[in-house]
Amino acid sequence: MSTYPNVQETKELIKKLVSIPSPSGYTNHVIQFVEDHLKSLGVETKRNRKGGLIATIPGENNEQHRMLTAHVDTLGAMVKEVKSNGRLRLDLIGGFKYNAIEGEYCEIHTSGGKVFTGTILMHQTSVHVYKDAGKAERNQENMEVRIDAKVENAEDIRALGIEVGDFVSFDPRVQETENGYLKSRHLDDKASVAILLQFIKRVTEEKIKLPYTTHFLISNNEEIGYGGNSNVTPETVEYLAVDMGAMGDGQSTDEYTVSICVKDASGPYHYELRKHLVTLAEKNNIGYKLDIYPYYGSDASAAIRSGHDIVHGLIGPGIDSSHAYERTHEDSLVSTEQLVYHYVLSEMVTN
Repeated sequence: MSTYPNVQETKELIKKLVSIPSPSGYTNHVIQFVEDHLKSLGVETKRNRKGGLIATIPGENNEQHRMLTAHVDTLGAMVKEVKSNGRLRLDLIGGFKYNAIEGEYCEIHTSGGKVFTGTILMHQTSVHVYKDAGKAERNQENMEVRIDAKVENAEDIRALGIEVGDFVSFDPRVQETENGYLKSRHLDDKASVAILLQFIKRVTEEKIKLPYTTHFLISNNEEIGYGGNSNVTPETVEYLAVDMGAMGDGQSTDEYTVSICVKDASGPYHYELRKHLVTLAEKNNIGYKLDIYPYYGSDASAAIRSGHDIVHGLIGPGIDSSHAYERTHEDSLVSTEQLVYHYVLSEMVTN
């Protein structure tokens, strides 16, 4: 049996995933990558009408199902206005602030299939010209995209094929350190997507029989609130979202353990499932932290809001500086992979 988890393999997969532009609404390329990856493992998939991807592995019990989900869509932006000064005004996709992307390299994806590079900057960036360069508010009015092309006005921009509604993605700037850290945009939630793909790989390669038929939903609209709220089979009893653990003042989550969420903005997660996850972590010597995310929602909470009669939970690797330039450590990836493995092979909780 191969060593599991192979954290370096997981990190390499994460690096590939974060390097594929996929703001919510523009996810076909990354979904195709995941689809091809699963096909190479011999796993059949299907797409839902929203563009998400579902893989199902039959289990010994086909009357009760599990579903696990991770989302492949990311934060991003869309062209709001083609400005007369040869720059672009943005409208944000997902819940983050403009200061998180100031100075970031980006790509503009035109509806005609062209890609242009640029940089997201304050209009009042030059301290030699604007005395309020450091004080001006980072907002939609003041921030703009400087396109890497000879454009001086709106007509020049439109001549390139750039128009209102074109998607804008952010450079992930992914970097791995020698001491186990992985830094990148979009670890939320491509780190978890890689973890689920690694689990599926192990199950298929080692022909592990699952106790319950298990669905894996790679959702593509989580950042805008409804990625995982459909395609839940009537037989599904337990629904586990694998998403990032948020770090900050007052939080327990760190970059070295798996975070088990007990409550977020939607309310408490299922108490018995939470206790089951804790028991599995303790029994298998998996480092974990319990935590509450005050300004957070998941695919699992979206499914609950949609009326599905399920037991719902949320776990994930600890991610520092969420919705900005994020970071995690391989220890957290390993802990999350291990908990996913032991959970999917465990018996269901008793309602």
